[in-house]
Amino acid sequence: MSISTQAEFDGMTAVANAVANTLKLMREYAQPGMSTKELDDYGKKILEEYGANSAPYLTYKFPGYTCISVNNEIAHGIPSTKTVLKEGDLINVDVSAELNGFWADNGGSFILGKDIQGLQPLVDASKRILYKAIHEIKGGVKINEIGGLINAEAKKAGFRVIKNLVGHGVGRSLHEAPHEIPCWYDRHNRAKFKINSVVAVETFISTKGSEAFTEADGWTLTGRDGSFVAQHEHTIVITDGKPIILTSANEIWN
Repeated sequence: MSISTQAEFDGMTAVANAVANTLKLMREYAQPGMSTKELDDYGKKILEEYGANSAPYLTYKFPGYTCISVNNEIAHGIPSTKTVLKEGDLINVDVSAELNGFWADNGGSFILGKDIQGLQPLVDASKRILYKAIHEIKGGVKINEIGGLINAEAKKAGFRVIKNLVGHGVGRSLHEAPHEIPCWYDRHNRAKFKINSVVAVETFISTKGSEAFTEADGWTLTGRDGSFVAQHEHTIVITDGKPIILTSANEIWN
């Protein structure tokens, strides 16, 4: 969406705070021995306290209220009583919601407890690359230039990017124009970021592969090569200078 009134900005701020704080609290709540269903139920409770509705459930009837992906799951992991968190797990929580007709999206990957699998450098790279990319975004900047930056920074850190998962516009629905904000330089994508528009920018930084595949459950995305992927995401408003990071309360850069 493009923000044109104070009421629209206030509406986006409210829903962004809801998803950002839900993500932060879920990250702090997660502990070894807890199922991803229990963690999702906690996220649902927080969203309800804000009066917000789960975006994936509302839009797609996703079998959960948040997406929780563990270890080699890249994205869209289904919360389950059978998936029990362990020390050293790579966990990704993606929270998106609707509140009073406005929608926001954010996500983050983290290591639970000790870094047993040696994946903290991957997580740190994803955070760092998202920070650098977002602070290069302003009105008139080409979307593919930001994708190229993300890819170049990933390579510099010894990683790759997932090419078939992308950021997107958001605001009056979960996915809006621009429909693709990739993590790589797509020469066919000639679109530019527009002032006052709202977008969800995300990184998908991978240890091995560059493509995500849908598992038999119809939702969960994984690699075919044992890849681990770290994802971080903010909803922002584009300006002619520094962007306004609506979901900063998630503290993924802390």
